[in-house]
Amino acid sequence: MARIRACLETALAPTRLELIDDSHLHAGHAGARQGGHFTVRIAAPAFAGKRPLECHRLIYGALGELMQTDIHALSIDLLRD
Repeated sequence: MARIRACLETALAPTRLELIDDSHLHAGHAGARQGGHFTVRIAAPAFAGKRPLECHRLIYGALGELMQTDIHALSIDLLRD
């Protein structure tokens, strides 16, 4: 989870960031063995004037290969300052 937080902080400099590990809610799910389930609640200046889909793409880009290794599922809650 520290790697996920570091990637988001480095790329997006969020003003608010909450990262929640939801993996325990998915025990027994086949994909759970390949990576964790997370919820991210985030606000960042980079999101100003952007549509939600654009913000999600920024987040996925910031996480890079972690989306293929450490993260199986990511729920995103965009926050506004």
